[in-house]
Amino acid sequence: MKKKKYEFLDEINFPSDLKKIPETKLQKVADELREEMIDAVSVTGGHLGASLGVVELSIALHYIFNTPNDKLIWDVGHQSYPHKILTGRKDRIRTIRQGKGLSGFTKRSESEYDPFGAAHSSTSISSALGIAVANKLSNKSDNVIAVIGDGAMSAGMAYEAMNNAGASKTKIIVILNDNDMSIARPVGAMSTYLAKIFSGKIYFSLRETLKLIMSAFSKRFSAKAGKAEDLIRSAVTGGTLFSSLGFYYIGPIDGHDLNSLIPILKNARDTKHQGPILIHIKTKKGKGYSFAEKAEDHYHGVSKFDVKTGKQIKNDSKIPSYTKVFSDTLIKHAKKDSKIVAVTAAMPDGTGLDNFRKEFPDRTFDVGIAEQHAVTFAAGLATENYKPYAAIYSTFLQRAYDQVVHDVAIQSLPVRFAIDRAGLVGADGSTHAGSFDVTYLSTLPNFIVMAPSDEAELVKMINTSIEINDKPCAFRYPRGTGLGSILPSINEKIEIGRSRIIKEGKKLVILNFGARLNETLKATENLSKKGLSITVVDARFAKPLDENLIWQLATTHEAIMTIEEGSIGGFGSHVVNFLTKKGLMDSNLKFRSLTLPDIFIDQDTPEKMYKVASLDSVSIEDKVLDLLNSNIVLKKQN
Repeated sequence: MKKKKYEFLDEINFPSDLKKIPETKLQKVADELREEMIDAVSVTGGHLGASLGVVELSIALHYIFNTPNDKLIWDVGHQSYPHKILTGRKDRIRTIRQGKGLSGFTKRSESEYDPFGAAHSSTSISSALGIAVANKLSNKSDNVIAVIGDGAMSAGMAYEAMNNAGASKTKIIVILNDNDMSIARPVGAMSTYLAKIFSGKIYFSLRETLKLIMSAFSKRFSAKAGKAEDLIRSAVTGGTLFSSLGFYYIGPIDGHDLNSLIPILKNARDTKHQGPILIHIKTKKGKGYSFAEKAEDHYHGVSKFDVKTGKQIKNDSKIPSYTKVFSDTLIKHAKKDSKIVAVTAAMPDGTGLDNFRKEFPDRTFDVGIAEQHAVTFAAGLATENYKPYAAIYSTFLQRAYDQVVHDVAIQSLPVRFAIDRAGLVGADGSTHAGSFDVTYLSTLPNFIVMAPSDEAELVKMINTSIEINDKPCAFRYPRGTGLGSILPSINEKIEIGRSRIIKEGKKLVILNFGARLNETLKATENLSKKGLSITVVDARFAKPLDENLIWQLATTHEAIMTIEEGSIGGFGSHVVNFLTKKGLMDSNLKFRSLTLPDIFIDQDTPEKMYKVASLDSVSIEDKVLDLLNSNIVLKKQN
């Protein structure tokens, strides 16, 4: 494809090049930047809508501030595509979210212009304050700017940081990017509060009047005018939350109007005000691309698409995703059981609960980007004999671990955790990989931890979870489509702690936990052709273990191998602990546990990532032969 020619963007490789362009031409730069980004993401897929909404802001920030000396932190980082184009990564933008390409988020190892890596929400103000305090201790005067969205402001961590920042009297500049959208529609009192601020347009016009008065009179009068401004601020808005937290509040202003953004950012840069500043801007997610502006999610996350038509290239597989299987099965149960309720933390679409909400709007609770609250809220529901399903991505559930321990496990409350995105997830990379949940959940007393080998097993585990009323349970499942298995009815359950033997052999037993079973069977099929007799077990449970079966297999086979798409400390560790307690590891039993390696694996296709992790069929086959490392005489292949 022939590379597009741009009047200004072709000459911009770093912010120093941007600063050479007259301020009157910056809107043209914005138009070109937006066009380049749409064209690039149409090839790669990615987070388009959020990035389209901050094009003007990205330009204004790099135009006014001295990055990378001044630190610019993007919350979540999925809106950082224009920032990447302006900071030395323009020629690589079509590699974004691809193997060996640019990350879809900010990443410290990628560029000095990314001072803090972020792919989860609501960390920007905390990290910005840490950097600003470090600057103060080092007698440095560099500015620190955090850009945070209205959706991310629903997380408690943002307010913890603001409370600390206001008390510390340290200068940081927080830009609240208010676009009425997070991934789904924002929820809660915060979004209502911001809407009320925006509706009070008289406030900003009075501020502008005061600026004119202050510029026309002496500095002495300016001080008094500042006090008058505070009085007006209190009278018009009733006293803003941000001001009460110690922030100097400015706004709301049009985030797409460079004529407003640039002087306000310049004033924030140059002010001697000792303390945090919050600049409230209004933007439109998907701005400048009609198909994104009209879409319900404003093209938050898109696959490859046709720029002219906006039509996304979707997977045409008729096999449902694990997420859809979960949602459809839960809906069937909820039609029969009015006690079933669903909880999500700002991810109704990603977890499949958007469909559940259509059927049961009064029994679906989106609590915003607040996983800690989501878990304890679900625990509260459970105390009143409701059956809460907390549908949360594995990597996001990590943010609520103390609540899982203290509020759920210790009290043995029957919260059901539907853990989506288990294992390696592809283009989102290491920040979104579900690597640790088996380890951090199966260490907890009073917990049942399950993982289906295919979508049929997932249905059975959901069916089983309905009747678990005396303790918490979790079932984890991967991103993407299933294997095309025939789905059972909602009446088919499995016995707690019971595995199933898939294939019987004599030499080696493989205990597979989770969705690597298909790859395991491919490996054992090849090994069978080489004369190896292998038993394959679908373990189903990391906790409780099927101890009777493991004991039986350990005493009748030469070697045991466990396989799981999680970190060390999970299923395999529990198996070896059991074998050790029973004295079997002191015998001649050989043992090997295949887990995710002790590294963070960069984004790529899931197939390539699992190859890196040595959890593909070829690697499993090699590991089996290495484990046996035996004097077995392999049959010659024809």
